[in-house]
Amino acid sequence: MKLKINELKSNVANPRIIKDHKFKKLVESIKEFPEMLELRPIVVDENNVILGGNMRHKACIEAGLKEVPVKIAKGLTVEQKQEFIIKDNVGFGEWEWDMLANEWDSVLLNEYGLDVWKGDTVSIEDVYEDVVDNPQNSLNKIVLEFNKEDYELVKQKIDKDGRSPETIFRTALDI
Repeated sequence: MKLKINELKSNVANPRIIKDHKFKKLVESIKEFPEMLELRPIVVDENNVILGGNMRHKACIEAGLKEVPVKIAKGLTVEQKQEFIIKDNVGFGEWEWDMLANEWDSVLLNEYGLDVWKGDTVSIEDVYEDVVDNPQNSLNKIVLEFNKEDYELVKQKIDKDGRSPETIFRTALDI
């Protein structure tokens, strides 16, 4: 089923955000592969409040879409709606970095929106933002993308912000 994009209501209780550079990637992804929206529609309740897909909805507006595929979740309690919002956004799995490095094209993975090693073209700012947002995967990312000098630059930037890089990286290593 499709609904006009202006009929959908953003969920003010949505605890997810998307950063500028990742939002731009999502908009481009929707423009390049709109069929994916059919395969993974936006989930709304009976009042057209978005339960799953708030960021996709925002990106669809930016991409200029007039209507989007939706799935209506009927009969959910308030508690079930809250549970869905969280569970829809939880990533239980982890990436198999060796397989990605050896069997996948890193350029395509990056185009698909997966932040992977990018050699000299990667920005320290992008990695710093991810370190702060997601320390669990940050060490892998820095090891794959940067040399020791770049690692030190990221550490210095974290120090300037008053954070402890050792704490962040210790968390990533589960030490």
